[in-house]
Amino acid sequence: MAENGRVWQTNTLVHTYLTGVRGAIPHANEQIEVMLRLIRAAGVPVNRFLDLGCGDGILGRAILQQYPQAQGVFVDFSEPMLAAARERLGDEGDTAVILADYGEPGWTEKLDGPFDVVVSGYSIHHQPDARKREIYAEIYDLLRPGGVFINVEHVASADAWVESVFQDLFVDRLYAYQQANGSTMSREEVDRTFYSRPDKVANILAPVEEQCRWLRAIGFAHVDCYLKIFELAVFGGVKVGD
Repeated sequence: MAENGRVWQTNTLVHTYLTGVRGAIPHANEQIEVMLRLIRAAGVPVNRFLDLGCGDGILGRAILQQYPQAQGVFVDFSEPMLAAARERLGDEGDTAVILADYGEPGWTEKLDGPFDVVVSGYSIHHQPDARKREIYAEIYDLLRPGGVFINVEHVASADAWVESVFQDLFVDRLYAYQQANGSTMSREEVDRTFYSRPDKVANILAPVEEQCRWLRAIGFAHVDCYLKIFELAVFGGVKVGD
């Protein structure tokens, strides 16, 4: 993990994200719906899946609810996040929760592949671009033929103007979410907090078009950005069967 990404190993930041920021993500439900639709469309029997950089396990839990017979493997390098995942998952389904830093080579040795599905949510963007490409190749190797990779991710804006429009949208959503949950902060205070948040230094954003090119070069088929609103994108591809 890049050094700035270590902020995600703190209890305070994890609590702030899970109880505030995550609930304000625009079109979060639609992102999960698109993820599940892509898994169905791939047609691969979902017996084992990997939720990489799982956070509190929201994506993997959605898969388990659709495929209760599947085994889910949840990986994160943050013990506070894994604690939240254990709490969210409870005794639901066949799950394994593993502490591993996929920013470091050799992380796949902790896993018993292959997998039918690999998903990741707002995690890989913390890695330098060269490492992102390596991780995508490692994910490809972990997939069974016909398996699908779906990344729900924070990506770079085309320019500063588009970035400002996205940030304005996010502050609006964050303010509305906090108001609905009893916060007395003004929108201006929410705006200042958003721009000075400690996790911002951990973001290493790359354009989604460039990341899709990486996936195609690795060998993924059906690569596309399936859903995008400003800096929030759902993209990925399928490992072609041998």
